[in-house]
Amino acid sequence: MAQPDDVLDDEDYPAYTMGRAAEIIGCSQDFLRRLGDAKLIAPHRSSGGHRRYSRYQLRLAARAREMCDQGTDIAAACRIIILEDQLEEALRHNQINQ
Repeated sequence: MAQPDDVLDDEDYPAYTMGRAAEIIGCSQDFLRRLGDAKLIAPHRSSGGHRRYSRYQLRLAARAREMCDQGTDIAAACRIIILEDQLEEALRHNQINQ
């Protein structure tokens, strides 16, 4: 079983409810659902079926909200963020293998 300190340091731990996540990001709960529909984030489901979000997912959602606030369509914003993350991962992988 994970220790409390380990959980607090884990970027992928689903610590935030949908309501709290929306409050932190400054968006609606529907916006978070739409990010899930667009495959940007896949929230963990609690035993009761409620969505739970990690800090990493909140950062992605915040990036999407900023782009949408600047006029980018939500589907385009999600695709851009996914591609940026894939590029960053590929660059990181290339640096390790050089």
